[in-house]
Amino acid sequence: MILVADSGSTNTNWCLLQPGRETCYFDTEGYNPYFVSSDYIVHSLAQQLPPEADPAGVTAVFFYGAGCFEDKAAIIEDAMGRVFAGAATFVGLDLLGSARAVLGDRPGFSAILGTGTNSCLFDGSRITANIDSLGYLLGDEGSGFYIGRKLLGDYIRGNMPPSVRNEFFAAYGLDRETIMERVYSEKLPNRFVAGFTRFLSSSVSDQAYTLGLVETSFRDFFEALVTRYEHYRDYTFNCTGSVGFTFRDILAKTASRYDMEVGLILKTPIEGLAAYHRSVAEASS
Repeated sequence: MILVADSGSTNTNWCLLQPGRETCYFDTEGYNPYFVSSDYIVHSLAQQLPPEADPAGVTAVFFYGAGCFEDKAAIIEDAMGRVFAGAATFVGLDLLGSARAVLGDRPGFSAILGTGTNSCLFDGSRITANIDSLGYLLGDEGSGFYIGRKLLGDYIRGNMPPSVRNEFFAAYGLDRETIMERVYSEKLPNRFVAGFTRFLSSSVSDQAYTLGLVETSFRDFFEALVTRYEHYRDYTFNCTGSVGFTFRDILAKTASRYDMEVGLILKTPIEGLAAYHRSVAEASS
């Protein structure tokens, strides 16, 4: 059995590949090695793995994750080795997983717009160019955190239209003190802040404001990252991630503004990764 994972800071999507059987999909919480330890991951998987994913039967694990840079990959490798003791483990960036999901083995441009942001040029095998997103404290333009931060800032400072402010308070009942406590004193503030993008997708009281906030954030993403790639207009815009997928119409409009044709925009890469790894396994068998 081959186990493939695509992990963001909030959720991990998994698929289990077995010859002659349908692909099994399941989810766990996210495992970003900047925020969680190997011990945490091992304990979490012990609680969340479904019976179908019997660790004793897994022969290979391909884990693509946010934060899985070379200096942090060992945290994931250690956890996978302890949970799936008989499996060979590959750990790569979620960005590589995203590129393989939307491009397969074709060259092109790929991005992630979820809780965080990332982007790259891909040659069909490896990432050849990557402009650092700088993470949620310094960058991550266009991400769920970036958009949620703008929303919360407007709410606390009184810059929201009154109708939106009333709608927001009715939905969450949050005051300044509670928000500041959650952001500055509790764990995983990026998940908390990014979660408010759901409000923007459902709010109806003043869409010129709510959807305009999303569009402005996407323009910031293009200005800070996409347009910095050489000859970026020569590529189609391909993207994975819940934020990009939820607001795909605004994203497509923004890409057109920067003279990029839109390719694939997927909510998650996992189905594309399942197809990719199944084809690789079949080719090597």
